[in-house]
Amino acid sequence: MVHIAVIGGGYWGKNLIREFHNCGILHTICEINEDALLVYQQQYPRIHLTKDWRAILENPEIDSVCIALPAEMHYRFAKEALCAEKNVYVEKPLCLDETEGEELVKLSVEKGKILMVGHLLHYHPAVIKMKKLIKDGKIGKVKNIVSNRLSHGIFRTSENVLWSFAPHDISVILSIIGESPKSVICSGTDIITKGVMDITNSILKFEDVYVNINVNWLCPYKEQKMSIIGEKGMILFDDTNPTEKLKYFSEYLDFKGKFPIPVKDKFEVIQLDNSTSPLRIECEHFKESVENNRSPITNGEEGLRVLQVLKALQESLDKNCEVKLMSPTSPILQSYFAHETAIIDEGAEIGEGTKVWHFSHICKGAKIGKNCNIGQNVFIAGGAVLGDNCKVQNNVSIYAGVIAGDYVFFGPSCVLTNDINPRGMYSKAGHYIETILEDGVTLGANCTIVCGNRLGKHSLIGSGAVVTKNVEPFSIMVGNPAKRIGDIDEKGNRTIYEKTA
Repeated sequence: MVHIAVIGGGYWGKNLIREFHNCGILHTICEINEDALLVYQQQYPRIHLTKDWRAILENPEIDSVCIALPAEMHYRFAKEALCAEKNVYVEKPLCLDETEGEELVKLSVEKGKILMVGHLLHYHPAVIKMKKLIKDGKIGKVKNIVSNRLSHGIFRTSENVLWSFAPHDISVILSIIGESPKSVICSGTDIITKGVMDITNSILKFEDVYVNINVNWLCPYKEQKMSIIGEKGMILFDDTNPTEKLKYFSEYLDFKGKFPIPVKDKFEVIQLDNSTSPLRIECEHFKESVENNRSPITNGEEGLRVLQVLKALQESLDKNCEVKLMSPTSPILQSYFAHETAIIDEGAEIGEGTKVWHFSHICKGAKIGKNCNIGQNVFIAGGAVLGDNCKVQNNVSIYAGVIAGDYVFFGPSCVLTNDINPRGMYSKAGHYIETILEDGVTLGANCTIVCGNRLGKHSLIGSGAVVTKNVEPFSIMVGNPAKRIGDIDEKGNRTIYEKTA
């Protein structure tokens, strides 16, 4: 059971308190304002209240902390919480200094604790759907993104509008493009408080994508829009539109004539499930990440990448020049965990949040997705591919030619081959036969998968079974050779066929 303490019950903190309480995990509220504490005492009579931060750190019942304080306080409180062996949810931005951000990410890995940044936009139903449309290739390769976030207030004196408004959009944009920008340009103006920008216009230049982010807290109307232009379609996200938040344009140009003509009315309004607020979804995601010890979508590494872009934009703003970023496509930190006995060859690709345990060997050219768990004494060869959230149990060898989707389970000592007629005398020169494991496939202990076959999504291969042919989705396969004896759904509910005489 997760028990979280929220420190900071102000403008945004009160919303986090409400949603963590709705999630059933709120243990303590920490707030120095006595009037606020009296209000919370009436609202949440069964929740512990305190003004003593140290008491939270020393309380063994509290395993997680939510930091809803001003940005300049994030580093100190997040570090103290991690050092006290607490999981941490920190409001955006992660902190204000890149070196301090790197320290927090490293500390969370060393302590084996969850570090999550409150980049709320990722948990908006429209953004979740928007990212899926892009991943499914509905608009082709992304070429341009324009984001406008405008409103009248809230004004701050310790951080400018860039740091207050832009982190959400930068976070989503980096996720969509999948890399950091090569260079950035930012300009703006300070109207209310000297030195604190009220309006900024930012340009992010990627390898093949042009991005423009405009933020303004002195606008007489509210606007929160993001448009994504692809090679063959467009998406418009308008968060201020109560009924049509997400529009998909399958075409936006007509090339039939001599000159291209804009197509303006050929769009589809994407239906969304708005029954749960983005903040509730985000808080539930943190809860599930802690319960399953699984790296969240907006983990510390993701927060650090956003921080690095913000820092470069601020430098451009201060110096009135274009700023180049270091190694835009290479990770700044190792974002996965590897036990000291594991061997990770240079050139292996391992996603964020993945864990590689004792005596396992990941070869150059192997590709492993995010949030995977690689057990003891596992060998993964170059050319093997694992998607996100895969689990490989002990004593499994995954050779070149094996391509697994997301959430594939490799049972203990299961066997996957890549050659139909292996001969020790003659080399195959790297030419191996593919085996495809679709999303959600489960391989039972000691089963054998003969190469050249495709196992359909969510199929279950029984312990010791030998698969010699393609497997239909949702099938239960047992025996040698394996035969279908029933069906299984995504959640593991089985239907076994009746035996006939």
